[in-house]
Amino acid sequence: MRINFKNFGLLEALVLLSVVYVVGMLIWTASTRPAVEAKANLVKANHQKVVDFINGEINKCGNSNENSLTIWGDPCSGEWIADKVVNYINNNLQIENPFSDDSKVKTDPDPRIKAEGKAGQSVEMGVIFVMSSNFQPEAGSEWIVGTCFKSPCVAAGNNELTSIYR
Repeated sequence: MRINFKNFGLLEALVLLSVVYVVGMLIWTASTRPAVEAKANLVKANHQKVVDFINGEINKCGNSNENSLTIWGDPCSGEWIADKVVNYINNNLQIENPFSDDSKVKTDPDPRIKAEGKAGQSVEMGVIFVMSSNFQPEAGSEWIVGTCFKSPCVAAGNNELTSIYR
């Protein structure tokens, strides 16, 4: 069998290279997808672990007397210091960031911006952000917990944002 390359020009070479590139990218995407999903699922589980932990303390404090303390040492009926909560979480909950060795949980004035990457803000994938303002004791006080688990973070479904109410 003979192959005739007489009519094989620049356009044909470009088409052939394009086909090879597309097939290669499809194979690469299919082969790395399970690893990407595993990282995203770990970050989602970490996010839920933080939310469940804080909600658990809210429920524990709501069912106890007013003089009891949270597990990190703040009075149940008083203001909860954000830095103390985050330090306790980082030291005790074994949260791992699969995207970097950076801090696992941080405080930020607005976790929504950190989780979604709005206004040109850089996003730290896998880092869980807790609102840096202290959690006030008044009923209806809100704390926001956010994280990004897939790039681009601003796209729908690529971040988690949860409001926690006292």
